[in-house]
Amino acid sequence: MNQKTTGSARGEQKATVKTVVLVGHCGFDQSSIGRAVTSALPSCAVKSANDSASLGEYTGPDNLLLINRVLDGRFATGSGVDLIVDLAGQDNPPRMMLISNYPDAQAKAVQAGALPGFGKGDLGAPETNHKLQSA
Repeated sequence: MNQKTTGSARGEQKATVKTVVLVGHCGFDQSSIGRAVTSALPSCAVKSANDSASLGEYTGPDNLLLINRVLDGRFATGSGVDLIVDLAGQDNPPRMMLISNYPDAQAKAVQAGALPGFGKGDLGAPETNHKLQSA
């Protein structure tokens, strides 16, 4: 993810992800998830968005959004899956992953347009690093 471009389902080229955005996470989780992201993707900037206004500047295809299952902050919805549905419907949506330990929530997020995500209990696991690096 750091050094290459990836093709989309439409055959277009996406730019390299340079920013990972932690969406709807409390301060403690921002810190622990941010460390995991920095470990897996040392050249990426890590930002946070806890309201719809700040999220708006990161909704382009060059970013990876790590969206909490239950959003902490001021959003039009409290559901991370619903937010994924909304964002996936826009032209050139961002890459998104749901942060949740619940398999049913992960399945709904992927069905809605997210990449396979991971739970907070999996931070630092080799497969989580691989998911982040492959996004």
